[in-house]
Amino acid sequence: MMPSSSRLLVLRRSLLRTALGIAGGGLLARSSLALPDDDAARDSRLVEQLIGRPAVISPRVHLSMPPAFANGYRVPMTLSVDSPMTEADHVRVVHVLAPKNPIIPAAEFHFTPQSGAAVISTRVRLAQSQTVFAVAEMSDGSLLMARSWVKVDINGCA
Repeated sequence: MMPSSSRLLVLRRSLLRTALGIAGGGLLARSSLALPDDDAARDSRLVEQLIGRPAVISPRVHLSMPPAFANGYRVPMTLSVDSPMTEADHVRVVHVLAPKNPIIPAAEFHFTPQSGAAVISTRVRLAQSQTVFAVAEMSDGSLLMARSWVKVDINGCA
């Protein structure tokens, strides 16, 4: 049984979603009135479950994927992390996560200061339309994240 404060929070959110859905024909529920931090918090919890530590959305991580692609077999992806790539400040690993794929870790890229730049251009398979996450593990241990929504028309993972 949930504590009473948790039940009240769930009830409050359910009532708010219902009221917004009725008032705006469902459109207001996805507008800026729906708490944007909920998505970021949910995504951070998902990454924490998969990697073991929380990540924060950062403007230093750039994930570029098409918003829609014909099939999920080879969706283009460009990824870069702003870093001086010195011994004191560099990218160690970049994890690419596709939570709706049968195997969630879609790719992992390792870097050293000798890499010069943390830049990747490749293609990934996506089982269905989903938010893809790029999580950069920095030399100081912090996890920086970017995300991108991709709509795929044909399943890429059987």
